[in-house]
Formats: sequence, C-alpha cells, structure tokens
Amino acid sequence: MEGLKRTPLYDEHKNLGARLVDFAGYEMPVQYSGIKTEHEAVRTRAGLFDVSHMGEAVFRGPEAEAAVQRLVTRDVGRLEVGQAGYSAVCYEDGGTVDDVIVYRREDDFLVVVNASNREKDLAHFRENTEDLDVEVADESDEWALLALQGPEAAKLLQDLTDTELSDLKPFRFAWGEIGGAEAIISRTGYTGEDGFEIYLPGGDAPQVWRTLIEAGATPAGLGARDTLRLEAGMCLYGNELDAETTPLEAGISFAVHLDKEQEFIGQAALKEEKEKGLRKKLVGFEMEGRGIARHDHQVTVNDEMVGHVTSGTKSPTLDRAIGLALVDSGVEDRFDVVIRDNPVPAKAVPLPFYKRDRG
Repeated sequence: MEGLKRTPLYDEHKNLGARLVDFAGYEMPVQYSGIKTEHEAVRTRAGLFDVSHMGEAVFRGPEAEAAVQRLVTRDVGRLEVGQAGYSAVCYEDGGTVDDVIVYRREDDFLVVVNASNREKDLAHFRENTEDLDVEVADESDEWALLALQGPEAAKLLQDLTDTELSDLKPFRFAWGEIGGAEAIISRTGYTGEDGFEIYLPGGDAPQVWRTLIEAGATPAGLGARDTLRLEAGMCLYGNELDAETTPLEAGISFAVHLDKEQEFIGQAALKEEKEKGLRKKLVGFEMEGRGIARHDHQVTVNDEMVGHVTSGTKSPTLDRAIGLALVDSGVEDRFDVVIRDNPVPAKAVPLPFYKRDRG
C-alpha cells in the first residue's frame, strides 16, 4: 500500500499477522484473529488497540484557554487540571468540523482530533485564533496512542505502573510510567467499557504494546473498534457527524454548553436551532426483518424517504442487527430500512444498545 503512513506499531501488526487496510491515509490493522473474537475480548477481558493515527494539537501561550473556548462547544473553563472533556468543534452555521477530546494540562491544552480531519482541524484552529496570543502545535507525529479497554483493563495495567489507577475517575488523566516509558494515562475510550488511553513517545510504543499483550491483552483492530463503539451508541465522524449535521442533531448535546459565556463558533446557530427545533435527529434502531443495515441505506416511512442509516452492523454482544440513522425530526418509532431495494421493518430503541455492568 504505497504512499500510506504507518504508525510506530506497524511492524508489531505485521508480526501478529494483522490484515492491514487504508484508514485515513494510514496502513492500519482491521483485524488479527477476527472481529468477533476481538470484540468479545474487549467486552469480557481486555483488548488493545493501536490508535496512533489520531491527531494531537497542543495550545500553548497566554491566551490558550481563550482559543480553545472559542473553538469547542464545551466550557473548558470548568475542566480542572488532569481532567478531559468530550466536545464538538463547529462551523459558524452549527455544522460539525470534528468531535474531539480536550485535555486540560498544567500549562497547556491537548486537543485530540480524528485522523481523517487532522489537516482540516489544524487549519480551522489556526485561522480562527490568529488574533490571539497562542501557539497551536501539531504534535501528532511525536505521539503514539494505545487504547486498553475492557473489564480487566485496570487490573492488567495496574500491575505495570505505580500510578494509582483507582484514583483516576472517567475522563481524568495522569502522567505515569508503564514499563519504564513516560506516558499520559487517561481513563477514556471508545468502546463502552472501562479502560485507558495511553499517550507515549512513538519510540516507546512497541515495547509497551508487547508488554501489555504479554500481560494478557488481546490485540484488536479497527473492525472491533467500530462494532464496540456502535453498540455503545457513540458517534463516528463522517457517519453520524459531518459539516451538514450539528452536534444537537447527532445527539451529543451533553457536550454543547449553550450557556457558555465566552462564545464558541456556531453557538448562535445552535441556540437558534434549539429554539426552532431540530430538522433531523439521530435514532438507534433494531432490525425487525431479515438483513443488516449499512451506512447510507435509505430510511423510509410509507415508501417516502425520511433519512439514511449512518452506521449499521450485526451486534456481536446482542446477536441482533442494530444501527444508527439520521431521520426527519417527526419520524416515530417504526420505519423501514431499504436493503437491496427491499424495505425491511425496523424499530427505534433507546441508546446505548449496550451498557456495561458497573457492579
């Protein structure tokens, strides 16, 4: 696959016999032993993902906080040092540039962006903060990022670090060492399970990857990552979120602070949208007839198109065909998904499809 970038773990993936595909310009593992096996490992034990293709933008300088406040929908002034927040980045009209995680560190802000949006996001960040005393640095190529996810993730990682993981609540992070490598250990993830995302220098990543696998983590690829996030009802940029879809329509209003004092780009448009009512909404659904819904399948009511499927799969955990769809705001709980020109009945269900037992 010529012309594709590779993460620092490329050789590890080759050695494990991963099937590699082009994802956001990177040669990435889609699966190793099989999507279902890897999915189940994350739900029942611990799975390990290479997500080093994600982008890292660092905001430094006297007006770093003002810059981030202007760009993201969350009020980052409410974040403490050592805390992270999920957020959207919007255009002036409320459409979505990206969904990101903002980390508040002692002297700066780390904003983690989707791999496919890295260049676009950095340009947007810089263009919209030119009047501020802030440096926006693209540090994506300096970092590797591992995601250790699953009910046994905490126990497995605690044996390899002196950082007290029980002190890390969800969306909290700390600096620590793992197998002698300096890392940011963050209690975040994209699977619906407990787990950690580990930011570390690229050169240290292969050693830490091997250490975690030797300790019992199952290597998992992008295929399982997608089925896991879909069961957890989480958005994927380019599917549920895009320039034509606002964060309110995509169901992530919890990450949008419309009362924020320092106005963010798109705030006025989103306030107006909330007052006037949404044009479309994101719904979770289960297929009632035979067939698996896929991205871009049409959604109809009485043969009239009312939206489209944004993501769909056969859920390995629930053993049912599930999906997410953006539909007209007036659509009720029953509709059809058109699979190979055939309307198949589906019903709306509450999100998330899967919720882990926190007992």
